[in-house]
Amino acid sequence: MSVTLTFLGAAGTVTGSKYLVRHGGQSLLVDCGLFQGYKLLRQRNWQPLPLASAAIDAVLLTHAHLDHSGYLPLLARQGFAGPVWCTPGTRDLCAILLPDSGHLQEEDADYLNRHQLSQHHPALPLYTRQDAIRSLKLLQTQPLHQAFAPLPGWRARFTRAGHILGAASLLLEVGGRRILFSGDLGRSDDLLMHAPEPPPAADVLLVESTYGERSHPPVSVLDELAPALSRLAARGGVAVVPVFAVGRAQTVLHAIAQLKQNGVLPSWLPVFLDSPMAVSATQLYQDHPDEHRLSPAQLQAMARGTTLIHSVEESKALARLHGPRVILSASGMATGGRVLHHLALHAGDHRNMIILTGHQAGGTRGARIAAGEKSIRIHGQEVAIRAEVLQLHSASAHADAGQLLDWLAASSAAPQQVYVVHGELAAADALRQRIGQRLHWRAEMPEHGATVTL
Repeated sequence: MSVTLTFLGAAGTVTGSKYLVRHGGQSLLVDCGLFQGYKLLRQRNWQPLPLASAAIDAVLLTHAHLDHSGYLPLLARQGFAGPVWCTPGTRDLCAILLPDSGHLQEEDADYLNRHQLSQHHPALPLYTRQDAIRSLKLLQTQPLHQAFAPLPGWRARFTRAGHILGAASLLLEVGGRRILFSGDLGRSDDLLMHAPEPPPAADVLLVESTYGERSHPPVSVLDELAPALSRLAARGGVAVVPVFAVGRAQTVLHAIAQLKQNGVLPSWLPVFLDSPMAVSATQLYQDHPDEHRLSPAQLQAMARGTTLIHSVEESKALARLHGPRVILSASGMATGGRVLHHLALHAGDHRNMIILTGHQAGGTRGARIAAGEKSIRIHGQEVAIRAEVLQLHSASAHADAGQLLDWLAASSAAPQQVYVVHGELAAADALRQRIGQRLHWRAEMPEHGATVTL
């Protein structure tokens, strides 16, 4: 009996990771992510999968970011009732991210309906907060390095991928085939997370390519933030920092804390973390001390230097403050959440600053800001961009092209086939070529919806 693999997401794009593996009448989904960015991609979230959700026997998650886990509440609402296997860190983060995702979708639908801004009457959320909470009951954890059976006759093992808390690469063995899913790979020089572990040998390897066409600059987050925030403090401006609640928020907070401790930034510069999700995620670093580089003293310094914003009222009160300040708020690509209100309020003043902290997928507001557009649409209104825009090139939690190749080269044996996934077309194709040139391995870019026999 053959093993087949269908690319239901993250093929030709960096979002929507879903890989369907079928063998012997059983179906297993590796990652269960939402599409984000361009409307054409987001519309795929509303399209049915090629098989009934109830026909999927199990799900394996490499990590908790929504482009890898965010479709799970919808899958469960549609009838999936099997186990969802993940690491303990991924479970804890999903418990934060998924309900928040449902809540934001409900809020967005409600806003569109109240202001009659949708072509659909009424506008509906993809799923609700309650859908997300119900789906969390399906999560079952497995530690790194311990082999387990996600389905009878199947064998799986997680290894450390870096990137964020709980992130793992996944080795899946079924039907005599060894399939390795890289997941999102972190950097060997990451400020927070440990480096990814070398990949185990596999017959077929799926590797992410978010930064497959570029190298990270030889500077640190501290090197980029120090002069920018010094300028901001001197001119009395406000920095709005769209952050990914998991990983990027903590990296920036840690960097600012270090700069203050070293006397590079004034200790009086106020820093606010306005994202309940990011607040909860930050607290998880204390619960998973083996997964990151931060010492207890560094975690305490980060907490001391940051005002945590929980309620909507506290968030609105930030608008009444005067003087320089730094506001970190989700989402990282400015696709939704409280950061939109801060951008609407502060983007039009040249004294202020917008600091983009990571990859901005095509079609997002973050990508348009990064491209230098003079205005963006927020809540149905055009907002002028007069603030200084800074895109951090050192804060990415993804391995760059060289680090991806080094990770692949560390495998003890060459795979028979590599599939380059989770990247925009230019990035994926560049990595495909580099794999062939440096490693002399067969590498292909799969098309969305394609099925291959392994």
